[in-house]
Amino acid sequence: VQLQASGGGLVQAGGSLRLSCAASGRTFSRYAMGWFRQTPGKEREFVAAISWSGTYYADSVKGRFTISRDNAKNTVYLQMNSLKPEDTAVYYCAAEASPVVRGSYDYWGQGTLVTVSS
Repeated sequence: VQLQASGGGLVQAGGSLRLSCAASGRTFSRYAMGWFRQTPGKEREFVAAISWSGTYYADSVKGRFTISRDNAKNTVYLQMNSLKPEDTAVYYCAAEASPVVRGSYDYWGQGTLVTVSS
């Protein structure tokens, strides 16, 4: 599985962005998908995940971010609203070879940079 993330950019605090992650392969619907983010000097952190078992969010983004997927387009999205400067990071999408979220991701895309100005 190859993953291609896009949609990052510069936005003012309070603004919105939608990230997309396009996946190769014909079995996309069988994969749990996740978004992570990382800032310099910090470990990569979980943001959100989606699978047949449901959707999951980090407390820091709950109520502001929404993860969704379009299996016909082999794409997972991360809608980010009410952005804060602390959301600034490189965002990565990941795929887990499991129909449910287990937290052990097998494939990673390249990151897309999100910068939120105050």
